[in-house]
Amino acid sequence: MNNTFLASVNRMFDRAANTLHLPPGLAAQIKLCNSVYQARFEVFIRGEYHVFTGWRATHSNHRLPAKGGIRFASVVDQDEIEALAALMTYKCAVMDVPFGGAKGGLCIDPKAYTEEELQKITRRFAKELSTKGFISPSQNVPAPDVGTGPREMAWIADAFQEAYPHDINAIACVTGKPENHGGIVGRLEATGRGIQYGLRELFQHPEDVKKAGLTGGLEGKRAIIQGFGNVGYHCARFLSEEDGVKVIAVIEREGATTNTKGLDIGALKSHKDGGGTLATFPGGSFTIDGDKVLEAECDILIPAALENQITVHNADRIQAALIAEAANGPITFEADGILAAKGKLIVPDIYLNAGGVTVSYFEWIKNLSHIRFGRMDRRLDEMRAHRIIELVESMTGKTVPPALKHKVNIGAHELDLIRSGLEDTMSSAYRNIRELWLSRDAISDLRTAAYVTALEKIANYYLNTQAHPYSQDIR
Repeated sequence: MNNTFLASVNRMFDRAANTLHLPPGLAAQIKLCNSVYQARFEVFIRGEYHVFTGWRATHSNHRLPAKGGIRFASVVDQDEIEALAALMTYKCAVMDVPFGGAKGGLCIDPKAYTEEELQKITRRFAKELSTKGFISPSQNVPAPDVGTGPREMAWIADAFQEAYPHDINAIACVTGKPENHGGIVGRLEATGRGIQYGLRELFQHPEDVKKAGLTGGLEGKRAIIQGFGNVGYHCARFLSEEDGVKVIAVIEREGATTNTKGLDIGALKSHKDGGGTLATFPGGSFTIDGDKVLEAECDILIPAALENQITVHNADRIQAALIAEAANGPITFEADGILAAKGKLIVPDIYLNAGGVTVSYFEWIKNLSHIRFGRMDRRLDEMRAHRIIELVESMTGKTVPPALKHKVNIGAHELDLIRSGLEDTMSSAYRNIRELWLSRDAISDLRTAAYVTALEKIANYYLNTQAHPYSQDIR
């Protein structure tokens, strides 16, 4: 049996497709990757030419542009990139983000190169992709992923602008850029913030929480987080600081640090940024066996590292009541079945970690419109609020307290608008998934419901496009 990441994603797709009455051939068209470009290119560094291998997969361009990150990692391969591109297609559909799915990767250990060398490699890779149409503000838009961030996105955007200086929308060729380079405030935190909003929405439905064997709200729940990169850190920070979740363990490759009273996430981040390790963090107890901590008893397990972390080899030992997939594909298809049989509630990746692509959508819109959010109406909102306060004061004969007046008078900043849009998107998407989950007998879990949500939207797009002669009702 094929146990690759891509095979696991496809089997989850097939399980959902089997609950629908899709026209012949449509499921295969949706599932298969449209195109994969493999690039081998040379870069002159350290006195000689070095050859690098990278990929850009476009899973679906039923909507344009295709959207998906670029990761830099020494374990990247084509199977992984195709699987991640497929997840992006389904993720965008679930969230009602009008993109197709894509993904890119460069087989490289970014820590093995200087910043100057890495910039040279990144720009060369960007040139290779853009000349073949795999980077374009209207066709294919990358974003950060594992091993990349705003810095790399700025290099890619700059390389594209150099190659296409007359494209007035060139800055929209990539998202996740620094704020001073066409980026948008809130993008760096977006995936972690989306996980917070997604879990908040779930805990608004007591019957859903009960299915996980839990009660009450997020406050006081014990969480274990695997991975302390951008996603894991922000997720841990927001849940602990704003929702009262006790993060009792953080797991990384070197091991895990635990504290039953709850780790100080800010202190751990500062410790790591200062060159410290989990082993030397004074606020927790270190164990080298991170795999055992993954299996430890807790309320919420949040795998925020890489794919295939929970497999047939450890699924039966997972004790968490609720598993929130912050990473892409952390649970294999077989493990998913084992966990379901044990009554575990899984919040799937194609919904829960979609905050990044949602805010990338906002950034892309901002770049195309050439205006920041709030520029046209913020002062108008402040003026209206001021007039309402004057009206209240004149009618009551009382003065509104200065602190309250200040809060009411402030118009929405861009970050306020971004967070509002993200929270609304996460909440609406969960309710849509939940409705399918509870209303159709053939759907027994949130993951299948999320896939069905995506499939129905994509299938309906094809059914309503004359170029694709499908006419059968998909239900």
